[in-house]
Amino acid sequence: MISSLLVANRGEIACRILRTCRAAGIRTVAVHSDADENALHARVADAAVRLPGVSPAETYLRGDLIVRAAVAAGADAVHPGYGFLSENAGFARAVLDAGLVWVGPPPEAIEAMASKTRAKELLGIAPLGEVTEADLPVLVKAAAGGGGRGMRVVRRLDDLPAALEGARSEAASAFGDGEVFVEPYVEDGRHVEVQILADTHGTVWALGTRDCSLQRRHQKVIEEAPAPGLPPRLTEELYDTAVRAARAVGYVGAGTVEFLVAGDRAHFLEMNTRLQVEHPVTEAVFGVDLVALQLRVAEGHALDEEAPRARGHAVEARLYAEDPARDWAPQTGTLHRLSMPEGVRLDTGYTDGDEITVHYDPMLAKAVAHAPTRAEAVRRLADALERAAVHGPATNRDLLVRSLRHEEFGAARMDTGFYERHLKDLTEPAPDPYAPLAAALADSRSRSRFGGWRNVPSQPHTNRYLMAGEEHEAAYHHTRGGGLAADGVDVVHAEPGLVVLEVAGVRRRFEVARYGDRVYVNTTALTALPRFPDPAAQHAPGSLLAPMPGTVVRVAEGLSVGAAVRAGQPLLWLEAMKMQHQISAPAPGTLTALDAAPGQQVQVGALLAVVQPTQDAGNRATDH
Repeated sequence: MISSLLVANRGEIACRILRTCRAAGIRTVAVHSDADENALHARVADAAVRLPGVSPAETYLRGDLIVRAAVAAGADAVHPGYGFLSENAGFARAVLDAGLVWVGPPPEAIEAMASKTRAKELLGIAPLGEVTEADLPVLVKAAAGGGGRGMRVVRRLDDLPAALEGARSEAASAFGDGEVFVEPYVEDGRHVEVQILADTHGTVWALGTRDCSLQRRHQKVIEEAPAPGLPPRLTEELYDTAVRAARAVGYVGAGTVEFLVAGDRAHFLEMNTRLQVEHPVTEAVFGVDLVALQLRVAEGHALDEEAPRARGHAVEARLYAEDPARDWAPQTGTLHRLSMPEGVRLDTGYTDGDEITVHYDPMLAKAVAHAPTRAEAVRRLADALERAAVHGPATNRDLLVRSLRHEEFGAARMDTGFYERHLKDLTEPAPDPYAPLAAALADSRSRSRFGGWRNVPSQPHTNRYLMAGEEHEAAYHHTRGGGLAADGVDVVHAEPGLVVLEVAGVRRRFEVARYGDRVYVNTTALTALPRFPDPAAQHAPGSLLAPMPGTVVRVAEGLSVGAAVRAGQPLLWLEAMKMQHQISAPAPGTLTALDAAPGQQVQVGALLAVVQPTQDAGNRATDH
């Protein structure tokens, strides 16, 4: 029996495993980097061990330090979660060699399947050799790990060398393994997977299908179970292949076999020898706790001969700290508040007041809704996300709501090209026009409560806000009776946290929260502008500014001041939140400044380079 377990991970998945352990009466040990010293998973575990350093390579990818921590803390088992070392056979062996229980598959099974190249060979599928024009488009893919890291779509042969180099670098940073391979890229297919669970007594469950087609940068955004609209014959084929793959390597524990479905054909992608981010939708549909089952299997218990039966439909949305309208740029800062309406499961590694740093994945939480039918589950999740309080850095919340309500998704006609087709429409700003007025009225009451200044009652007051990238002015005035009034609306109620306006006979409630100059009115975010603004700092035309805080990992070979560059030419790469982001020349011109060097830490808005546009390019150069 497992009495104490170390979770070799961080964030949301660590907290999720700790929750199951607590319910089972198992004591827990967390590990944390210096950046995660006050992270939620380190606070809620029974004990925590520091891993000195900040980067994954120094901390969560150091298997020797983690095993040492488990022994020192008196743990008798290790759960790897997902990502980091979860598919590292060497780490699994080190855990077993230390006399600890490994909550995962045998190292031999990990070796057979953790490398996507070896997994394909096991099933008789060979990767592409020399790539020709006839093979395009192709996908460069990391042999280890997942989560969209180390993946590049290549549509021109000239782009292949850079894609290979970038994928190797990103894979080595994220997984400690820079091996990559090339395979055909299937346009507009569906990403479908099968959850499996196997014990040491020869039983293998196929716990249904999941559809994970809505992806950005090859990383999943919305997942659901079961995958809708699959013909029964194809579903059985997926089950058979998944079980065959598990039996072929003597698999034990939870794993996932992934496919790309195009028409009525399924193409094997890989087997993930770990728990998946999207496992909660399977838990909801089958009424199980997959982590609890992992623990029971690791203790040697047998699964029932028959898998449980599915009930209803579940949908999961991943809430990321990122701006989809700015090339999915990750965001950092204080998460002031995160709450979801009742009836929806929220898995997160953050609590109110926590800092979102540049060091790790930008996922804040996963929201999961379960209902008797797909339409009901989708509606419930969209409504919950729309009502959720997400106060902090920019997120993809609005994108999630619009995606769930999109006609194509509602009809289950989505594929992996969904965001390539619809991103512009899904990220079109649609702020509430009454949000600035509500913010101004709440601010007025807040200032008067704390002894703020008052002017002549009839004289109008104005507040300025930045909303959806545009400046808005809200005007109101005090009445002689001490109330507030504004043109075109009736102010029914106004206090610092709540404003009620009546517009054309309809009353609307606005919940208002303010953190410094950041204001949230229901789900609309605004920035309060100073009454008398200072002149804004100006940058030379063609300035390239850092879109997020991060580390400069690479500068284009041979690039120097005075070089001529073409529009779209890659100049340098930033790494932030485990992903690399390419900074390109926005227009043809001359590089007149280069203020970035490999290894340099930069903050958002930092000047990286300046491309002086050529005469015919006009003034199109902007920060990219």
